[in-house]
Amino acid sequence: MRVLHLGFEDPRMPGAGGGSVRTHEINSRLAAKGFLVTVLTARYPGWQERVEDGVHYVPIGFGTGRNRLTRLVAYVVRLPLEVRKRRSTAELVVEDFFAPFSTMAAPLWTKRPTIGVVQWLHARDKARQYKLPLHWIERLGVRKHRRLISVSQGIGDRLKELNPDLHVDVIGNGVDPAVWTSEPRLGKDILYLGRLEYGHKGLDLLLEAWAHACNRIDGNLLIAGTGPDEERLRKAIRDAGLSERVQMLGWLSGDKKVQALSDARLLVVPSRRETFGLVAIDALAAGTPVIAFDIPCLREIIPPGTGWVVDAFDVQALGDEIARRYPQAGLEEVAAQGRSFAAAYSWDALADMQAQAYNSALTELMTPPTRLTKSRHAERA
Repeated sequence: MRVLHLGFEDPRMPGAGGGSVRTHEINSRLAAKGFLVTVLTARYPGWQERVEDGVHYVPIGFGTGRNRLTRLVAYVVRLPLEVRKRRSTAELVVEDFFAPFSTMAAPLWTKRPTIGVVQWLHARDKARQYKLPLHWIERLGVRKHRRLISVSQGIGDRLKELNPDLHVDVIGNGVDPAVWTSEPRLGKDILYLGRLEYGHKGLDLLLEAWAHACNRIDGNLLIAGTGPDEERLRKAIRDAGLSERVQMLGWLSGDKKVQALSDARLLVVPSRRETFGLVAIDALAAGTPVIAFDIPCLREIIPPGTGWVVDAFDVQALGDEIARRYPQAGLEEVAAQGRSFAAAYSWDALADMQAQAYNSALTELMTPPTRLTKSRHAERA
């Protein structure tokens, strides 16, 4: 099958999130099965068109893509034109949802069978942040799709609320294969690993919880990642008087990321919202127990015995849980259960599921919607 993937984020871009990792892990395996995959991404400083692991990456936009706003605007403006140039050679178009409005309602303008992959569905939060009706764009776009792939059941349920006629395949994310080469160990420090986005990722909540916990444990808080709020975070650490107990590691990838995960005593995921939580499943595979807020999606991948969830956004409870679990006897058993649970999240198996979803979608989307389905859409509109 010839696939044109509207991927937005290039996995090589500094600060790229878990969505781009998923895109590459799945697409490289599809390429090995004979799929011909082209991914259109936004430009960024140092971008290059290339074929990597059988996947053709084409950065689109204007100039170097020096900052987030110019990358976004250039991608949105150029994408319909670039799709028009390539659609004659594509059998299936795949639209990745991305911030700040989730979807560009691709089925309206691709003129090819189109399926969406939903790893991001937070337009309502962005609407509040920017005082723009971004959630209405998200709602319209979801209702224009007939088939979507969701990375979690929680997100799948929300998509069905927006469009009850959707067919949703739930296909999660996988464990970084390199993690399985690591040896679990009971480390000293607490780790946060992810994009440095203050509100979305709950970094303000993490610092409050850490201030509440750090005097009760020996280790430090290590923060690994880059992102738009890095300077704001550094200032908040200084203002809170935590500079001696928080260490910024910068962007980690490859062996350095795996080493950080396996060396940590605990991983903390303080996010206000997630669509899956890729770093959490990687940590479990590395043998590091996870502490997180009890929110949809995260509770799916942190079952009892592999880590702990606390009441959502209760910073005192989060701090207390860190302090309670840090000296707990039997963390090695928790780590072993986490590894066993994470073994089910294999990229190979997930790629097989995605290939089946693509084949089913292509068959269904070549057939126009039934009159009944059209009338239901009209009634809701």
